[in-house]
Amino acid sequence: MTKKEKQHATDDSTLRRQVAALPFRVSELGSIEILLITSRDTGRFIIPKGWRKKGQKQWDAAAREAFEEAGVVGKVESKPAGSYTYWKRGDGDFERLQVLVYPLEVKRHQVSWPEKGERKMTWLTAEMQRSSSTSRRLLL
Repeated sequence: MTKKEKQHATDDSTLRRQVAALPFRVSELGSIEILLITSRDTGRFIIPKGWRKKGQKQWDAAAREAFEEAGVVGKVESKPAGSYTYWKRGDGDFERLQVLVYPLEVKRHQVSWPEKGERKMTWLTAEMQRSSSTSRRLLL
């Protein structure tokens, strides 16, 4: 791991935190597929993420975001698989945030959910993500 990667991987308690779900499923052929959705503002493919509500556990908040934004429900891990930072666009300025990412094994896709129709979604295999320069650019 390079010095830059280590810097990004460290837990920075000075940053405000969001939580994200990493929705995945195992296909009939045994490959792992990851669900990506588009953001409402830029249309880039992302994983469901958002703010934790007061009193809510972080992993439960991540699962709630996955339901609200993508309509998926399943088993969420209580420990994050990792984290990343990004610059969130605000009203005329940017804020650097840390996002804790919780794996969510998708058990079902609901017929109705709060943000249905507001986003596009796609399932990608890990192989497809590695081979697509577009996916790499969108996930970084």
